[in-house]
Amino acid sequence: MSAQDSCLSLVKYFLFVFNLFFFVLGSLIFCFGIWILIDKASFVSFVGLSFISLQIWSKALAISGILTMGLALLGCVGALKELRCLLGLYFGMLLLLFATQITLGILISTQRTLLERKVQEMVLETIQNYRANPEETAAEESWDYVQFQLRCCGWNSPQDWLQVLSLKGNESEESRVPCSCYNSSSTNDSATFDKIFFPQLSRLGPLVRPRRNTDFCVIPANSHIYGEGCKRSLQKWLRNNLISIVGICLGVGLLELGFMTLSIFLCRNLDHVYDQISQYR
Repeated sequence: MSAQDSCLSLVKYFLFVFNLFFFVLGSLIFCFGIWILIDKASFVSFVGLSFISLQIWSKALAISGILTMGLALLGCVGALKELRCLLGLYFGMLLLLFATQITLGILISTQRTLLERKVQEMVLETIQNYRANPEETAAEESWDYVQFQLRCCGWNSPQDWLQVLSLKGNESEESRVPCSCYNSSSTNDSATFDKIFFPQLSRLGPLVRPRRNTDFCVIPANSHIYGEGCKRSLQKWLRNNLISIVGICLGVGLLELGFMTLSIFLCRNLDHVYDQISQYR
């Protein structure tokens, strides 16, 4: 076996093994998404939060898993069977994915102000329509999760919640905010924390009160809540994690470039293999 044949065999099996790994990874992602969709109760107890938008995450994971499996399958079969059409399709899909990522990166960099304004409009609209429609709560649950994770309340400040009609009670009642604004670190009341984030496990007390005919809870705006808006918290998070985000994006891009290079190298050198086969006929 010549050095060129050895190199082609190495490239072929290298491409096959790595795509096989990504096929298994895509299968796990897909199964995880289906598990969330089918068995929501187990996932909620596993994660420990009762307001995650399960429908959005389950569909996103399932679609990502299917796309990953499909792309990896093309690479596996094309490399192992030395099928030029599949290798070309694999290269084309990777090129399309890479170009899409580059385009998104350029748009985010050049249209940052417009993007920030659109995000602000979406968030403020979500706050104003908070649980106005009990059948459509995905956006509200996602925003609750953001407030809990970033330890913030509202977009600009907690004042954003004070004019929301669904959180207003009688005229004699004080203004209220969602339970995701509750700052548990300011008190040692672990029981209250459990009542807020696990309302299905215990009866709620006077501080945490679910609204009638719904499954979400609110707390008085003058209680222990986060005082900072999520806009500033999000900006801090992006600054603190900028290196990690850029590193991950570069790593994914280099991985895609590597796979594209291997696939096009194998595809273009298959003529050498076919010529050798024809000589033995």
